[in-house]
Amino acid sequence: MEDPRGELNPFQEVCLYFDGAAERLGVDDDLRELLRWPWRELRVEVPVRLDSGRLKVFVGYRVQHNGARGPYKGGVRYHPEADIDEVRALAALMTWKTALVGVPFGGAKGGVQCDPDEMSQGELNRLTRRYTQNISHILGVNRDIPAPDLNTNSQTMAWMMDAYGQLHGYEPGIVTGKPVELGGSYGREAAPGRGAVYCLQEYCRLVGQELSGATVAVQGFGQVGSWVARLLEGAGCKVIAVSDVRGGIHNPKGLAFRALLDHVREGRWVAGFRDSEPVTNAELLELPCDILVPAAVGHVLHKANAPRVRARIVLEGANMPTTPEADAILNERGVVMLPDLLVNAGGVTVSYFEWAQNIQEFRWDEERVNEELRKVMTRAFQEVYERARRDSLMLREAAFEISVERVARAVELRGFV
Repeated sequence: MEDPRGELNPFQEVCLYFDGAAERLGVDDDLRELLRWPWRELRVEVPVRLDSGRLKVFVGYRVQHNGARGPYKGGVRYHPEADIDEVRALAALMTWKTALVGVPFGGAKGGVQCDPDEMSQGELNRLTRRYTQNISHILGVNRDIPAPDLNTNSQTMAWMMDAYGQLHGYEPGIVTGKPVELGGSYGREAAPGRGAVYCLQEYCRLVGQELSGATVAVQGFGQVGSWVARLLEGAGCKVIAVSDVRGGIHNPKGLAFRALLDHVREGRWVAGFRDSEPVTNAELLELPCDILVPAAVGHVLHKANAPRVRARIVLEGANMPTTPEADAILNERGVVMLPDLLVNAGGVTVSYFEWAQNIQEFRWDEERVNEELRKVMTRAFQEVYERARRDSLMLREAAFEISVERVARAVELRGFV
């Protein structure tokens, strides 16, 4: 059976958008080749002694795509499908993402091919420490700064900081997304979701559309999706469906959201929540709603289901949730695509704030963090919207153009070519 997600691997998908932007900008072939490929790719073996006593060897990666605008920056994900193509693609996305929002970082990404749901906390601790030790020679406060990503969190970053510190001394700025008690920034946990909501609010303001009363379906109720849902519910939206890895729930009249948060805090999955009907993750994407938020994993919107999406706006909370084929179908149908390159840049923006606070040894309060994030995301969205309007581009095309333009200029100024 033909794979509905398309024939391109994740890195080829990113290159497709990059090549389109580079062509429109007139970037010459030599510079285009330099910008396309990662500067360094590291593959490491990660041996871990499991609780059973058995030794298991995992495969890990750290890809540094481009550092022309500053130290490499990007998350670390633990997932069975975190292979080199995915990590390479996400590293490239980080290059363009940091340039788009104007923070002084390059792009990197890390990953370990494992299933954290099948591992104990002790095993994850040992995995994180060995992975950090094996890539530590390419990390540094002014070289490469990891952060949390899929299936990693502030605890993972605490382990990474400690493992690096045992080799190089106390360096809180070596990772971001740390616990507040260890130098993390207030507001970092909510930042990816808050940044997405700031983008949506600015879009609605620019087009004169009312956000209050809109119906919302969120696929993925983790760090990004749960905060998007929480903040949109607070803005007067009606959250009608949410899901996690075990499945989803739906109530067209709106979920009892505060009770749902309590339900999840008690360590439960969203399935089984009162006054709701079960839906699968696939079914959630096709529910009638005003705003669809794919905030889980990549490639959930593809050419097979894009014709059946009934949302008016897709707010891309996850990395690469839409294949190029689906993107074309949805744009043709008039669905407004608010692209991941901009929408989920809130996390790296507040990571920059955290890094700056660590270097200065001066902590900001949460109000300042959120206000500075709002300024960055709003300004970036306005720039993308204006470029798209001026040149008759899709928002994703405009976002890539601005990013490629900025990185290309930095490369030229530094004399790389």
